[in-house]
Amino acid sequence: MDVAQIKQRHAWIWAQGDYSVLSRLLRPAAEALRDACAVSAGQEVLDVAAGDGNFAIACAHEGAKVVASDLSPGQVERGRARSAEEGFEVEWVEADAEDLPFEDARFDCVGSVFGAVIPPRPEVVARELVRVTRPGGTIGMTAWTPGSFTAELIGLGRKYAPPSAGQPLSEEWGVEETARERFAGLPVSVECEPRRFVQEDQSRDSFATRFAETVPTMAAARQALSPEQFDAMLHDIREMADRFNEADDGSLRITNEYLVILARKRG
Repeated sequence: MDVAQIKQRHAWIWAQGDYSVLSRLLRPAAEALRDACAVSAGQEVLDVAAGDGNFAIACAHEGAKVVASDLSPGQVERGRARSAEEGFEVEWVEADAEDLPFEDARFDCVGSVFGAVIPPRPEVVARELVRVTRPGGTIGMTAWTPGSFTAELIGLGRKYAPPSAGQPLSEEWGVEETARERFAGLPVSVECEPRRFVQEDQSRDSFATRFAETVPTMAAARQALSPEQFDAMLHDIREMADRFNEADDGSLRITNEYLVILARKRG
């Protein structure tokens, strides 16, 4: 597994497309994680693999002092612009979740919404998240559960763009036993809770078109695949949306399941 190459590719992928569309979809999970971590005014919070800052802004809204980090320079640029536009003071830093540039025990809360599950060495990520958290503080993560709609979408993407050999799957974090194993031996107590949110659209085709035109991984796939391969993937996405659709009136309604992981650092 070429770790450096994987990270370079991730940094490029997540700078593609229009992340704001996906960001709006994920905001309920960011706010739920903020509440689960009991973030409050005066706390110092770190958002890891922050995207454009859903968790960071949710915490800043509560009066926390927030630092947001992401491996992708494109995401950092987006997040900096978004937080300024929305009137929140967030410090943005380009940083690798496996090698965070912060001192030990700095933050009261360290959170990540579907971001810290992506790096190729999960145990290294877990150690780093715990390292920069103060004793008594909380590490919070969200991860798609295997079999959920988004986990299946990610799996579909691997069919057309296979990952590097030996690279762990992001949805493995969504298995409680696996999440606990990755924090094993660290000074934390771990709690996990399945959560859900509903995503809706006018129709299956409306969802598939917006997904294909905006989501960073799809924008990257459009550049990497032939037109025939991309169209085949889009066909598969429409079929998957049909399979998960709970609406019967031509619209789209999908319940997406994920796991909230809370690791509280012992003093």
